[in-house]
Amino acid sequence: MAQNERPSERSPGRKAASAGRGTYAVGDERRSRILDAAVEHFAQWGFHASSLARIAKDVGITQGGLLHHFRSKEDLLVQVLARADENDKEKFFSHEFVSAVECYACLVRLAEYNSTRFGRTRMFNVLAAEAGDPGHPAHAYFTRRYTDIVEHMSGPLRQAVESGELKPGTDIVAVAQETAAVMDGLQVQWVLDPKGFDMVGRFCAYADRLLRSITVDGRGLPADV
Repeated sequence: MAQNERPSERSPGRKAASAGRGTYAVGDERRSRILDAAVEHFAQWGFHASSLARIAKDVGITQGGLLHHFRSKEDLLVQVLARADENDKEKFFSHEFVSAVECYACLVRLAEYNSTRFGRTRMFNVLAAEAGDPGHPAHAYFTRRYTDIVEHMSGPLRQAVESGELKPGTDIVAVAQETAAVMDGLQVQWVLDPKGFDMVGRFCAYADRLLRSITVDGRGLPADV
């Protein structure tokens, strides 16, 4: 500090920086609360019947305050889906699988994780059904999602065929598409009856049967999955 600079002359800048950081933190926290509320509303009413005004009310802000963070209901929907995707990719798909068995063991863990977040899973089911309409704002998202799932699974499955883990001639695209359909179908049944339907157990049994049918040595899931 220069000798002729008094501490008081620097304090406004420091206070402004501190206030700025506090403002950003409040904004991030409010944005997160809006996204959480939107998940519940989209899950209960779907996209079209959900209201920005009701979502804002649940968060304790005005609709104008919500629109300060999200430009429109369509933007809010896209951000809700993007956050869910980012979270799942970071938790389960941030590395390359070394085998088909490892890939399916990871999918079982994803099913277990989904069983702990009822609202998000129900929202996904509702929006996926609505998005069959090409005019729905999430139509492109779900179309791209299934393409991405098949592509992501095809890599390790193809390598498993080349390494001799899976039987030659295994239709890896069909296997990936079937797996996605089974996993999402089981989620629908679980949301309808969360206490009576064992989503994780059903998917684990399916993955084990599938692996035993396509692995060269008839190997299924590890015993500790």
